[in-house]
Amino acid sequence: MSEDGRKEKVVNVHTAGTIAEAMVIRSLLEGAGIMSPDPLPGDPFPLREPPEGTHGVEIYVLESQAAEAEKVIEDYLQPDEMLETTSGDEATSDIDPAVPPDPDAIDSPEK
Repeated sequence: MSEDGRKEKVVNVHTAGTIAEAMVIRSLLEGAGIMSPDPLPGDPFPLREPPEGTHGVEIYVLESQAAEAEKVIEDYLQPDEMLETTSGDEATSDIDPAVPPDPDAIDSPEK
């Protein structure tokens, strides 16, 4: 980090619900080239959950990288579009899932 980076303000871009979620988000940020300091450096058991009543784990980044970090986090938190139902334009099957298959119609393997 440059000398200017050490003097730059650090801002909170997200509060993760768990330490595990914070670790995933920090990894995503690191993969995007965004540094995020670990709040528990050197912790030998980093998956400990905060006690009941705490407010989660804050994710900090340099102020100059905050907008990019927020975009990375937003993309991670959005539901996966691939899991949504497909449009009617795609081929559909004639199989009705409510009707059980006819056992006589199933070809048995030849012996």
